[in-house]
Amino acid sequence: MVRNDPPLDSDSLHTLAEELRVLNGKLRRRLREEAHLGDFTPSQIQVLGLLEREGSATVSELARAHGMRPQSMSETLSVLKAAGLVSGAPDPNDGRQTVLSVTPAFRKKIKASRAAREDWLFRTIQTRFSAAEQQQLATGVELLKRLIDS
Repeated sequence: MVRNDPPLDSDSLHTLAEELRVLNGKLRRRLREEAHLGDFTPSQIQVLGLLEREGSATVSELARAHGMRPQSMSETLSVLKAAGLVSGAPDPNDGRQTVLSVTPAFRKKIKASRAAREDWLFRTIQTRFSAAEQQQLATGVELLKRLIDS
């Protein structure tokens, strides 16, 4: 949009918001397809993401973060442990607790997954968009950053 353009009316802004929400969902699904992480539930993926971003945590901490009972979180974690993506060690501050963290195998897998998603985006942008469209997309990304930071 050029600075001299009039602002969108309320109905147009609502339509834009809806389209952006729908497109965001479609992009997330497509990136998930490109990730090749396996058949994990959204909850399992969220736990892996939290452990990878925030670091080690106990079952209780993870359960609180996801608004679920520790027993339910234990079930989620058992699948991730069996897949070799999460491991546990005694909590140095409370031996009754176990501190969970992602394994080196998962870190390697997530690095490859991110590379695959970025490669798909790179190839698609490079082959399906003109130079002018690539520049528009770069501008759009900057606008999305502002939207997220608001």
